[in-house]
Amino acid sequence: MKKYKVGYTTGVFDMFHIGHLNILKRAKEQCEHLIVGVSTDELVKEYKHKETIIKFDERIAIVSAIKYVDEVVPQTTMDKMEAYKRLKFDALFHGSDWKGSDMYNKIVQEFSEVGVDVVFLPHTEGISSTIIREKQVKENENR
Repeated sequence: MKKYKVGYTTGVFDMFHIGHLNILKRAKEQCEHLIVGVSTDELVKEYKHKETIIKFDERIAIVSAIKYVDEVVPQTTMDKMEAYKRLKFDALFHGSDWKGSDMYNKIVQEFSEVGVDVVFLPHTEGISSTIIREKQVKENENR
């Protein structure tokens, strides 16, 4: 397994769960310094068209407290190259559920041109913030 100096990953991290923890742990295993971009509430509304359950400042506090995380930054844009220009990481980590998507095929190509590896980490099956949200809605309907 290749060891990187600086790694970067991003996420909303709304309703933090074991899948989030697994990504952060696996990313940290492959780099000396892990930077995590946490999506702002405005960015989530813009690209996911929904409100977060947990507000941005609380999500930042949660992610900052994780022992695998060395640095947390706000993610204000989906433009990963803009983040690279600011943060100068050598690896971008992301869940394997995005591998092969048009968006990530483009990102892999762009980063290969500047010597940054895009590393896809195993997605934790059966858990996501969407699943948690849907389960909560069903439980509320059954009350």
